[in-house]
Amino acid sequence: MSNKKKLPLNIRLLGWVSFLNDLSSEMIMPILPMFITALGGGGAAIGLIGGLRDSVAGILKILFGWFSDRSRKRKPFILAGYSSSILFKALLGLSTLWQHVLVLASLERVGKGMRTAPRDALISDSAGREKGRSFGFHRAMDTAGAILGSIGAFILFWLLGLELKLIIFIAAGVAVFSLIPLKNLEEKRGGEENKISLRFSLSGLNPRLRHFITAAGIFSLANFSYMFFVLRARDVFAVYLDFRLATALPILLYVLYNIFYASFSIPFSRLGDKKDRKKIIAGGYVLFALTCAGFAFLEGILVYIILFALYGTGYAVIDGNQRAFVSEISSEELKGTSLGSFHTVSGIAALPANLAAGFLWQASSSFSFIYGSIASLIAAAVLIFIKSKSAD
Repeated sequence: MSNKKKLPLNIRLLGWVSFLNDLSSEMIMPILPMFITALGGGGAAIGLIGGLRDSVAGILKILFGWFSDRSRKRKPFILAGYSSSILFKALLGLSTLWQHVLVLASLERVGKGMRTAPRDALISDSAGREKGRSFGFHRAMDTAGAILGSIGAFILFWLLGLELKLIIFIAAGVAVFSLIPLKNLEEKRGGEENKISLRFSLSGLNPRLRHFITAAGIFSLANFSYMFFVLRARDVFAVYLDFRLATALPILLYVLYNIFYASFSIPFSRLGDKKDRKKIIAGGYVLFALTCAGFAFLEGILVYIILFALYGTGYAVIDGNQRAFVSEISSEELKGTSLGSFHTVSGIAALPANLAAGFLWQASSSFSFIYGSIASLIAAAVLIFIKSKSAD
């Protein structure tokens, strides 16, 4: 009989919120690059949209992380963030030009910027000593919703033959249900307002956190949008398959990516609770580099099945462990701000990362993945160097 403790209620509730929200979001995500190209956008447009989506969210994360630290409240920002995203998901379905997607997809990510740092801080506040397990559970629930969402997108597109816009409207309706678990979310009442000033300065962070965020920022320059991976698969398959099947298969591969992400999120995050978390993250960076190299030089359906599996495994290694590591080395009173700083650096890097990938895509899609592979290897090298030069 297992003697593992049940996860705290807040962790489980936030897991279900993310499950339902990602069930909605991931009905849109695998079809979004095809939606953009159908509205006249090319590689540069996808790079701009992908970069702005991530940058808008990332830049706002430090602001709302600070707000939540200062007010000593997390729940209002979490609720407002999820509600805002639902609104703009619905409006996204009204787009008739790729420029509409640019604006609305960016506004949808404002909600992510509002909720992420306060939510991660509440997870950390509620987790006790098992932060890796708690963040891993949250990531796994998030990605389990993504699996069902992307399967839903495939069913709606391939089996039921629905238009892309209608799928987006259905996804927005599903997102409403993600608000229900928030009703029972609890947080500590922190008393007086925390009188802290808002500063975005890596020099103000403790050395371990500052060094890690630097390495993670370099990785973010490699970590361009998933949309390039999906489009690369579609373009390769379109050479020998009809267009509709070449569009549908990458959706299934995106499901595979999410299955591997969900399956390995908890094991790798729990491994980080027991082993050197930095080394595990560096290994994830190397795996991402190898995956990008595969996308650059290899082709074929079987090869792409393996590559999308590696893509998901790499994220499972990196994502939960990065968040857990930041929360572990942050001071209690600035946990939301520290997580916000980490997300903000990643978000700022997302725009040049995606613009570079989009620019290179115009010459050859392989160049985008070569760039991602090289930048990711540099991030891994920096992280290993930091390990040898800074005291843990």
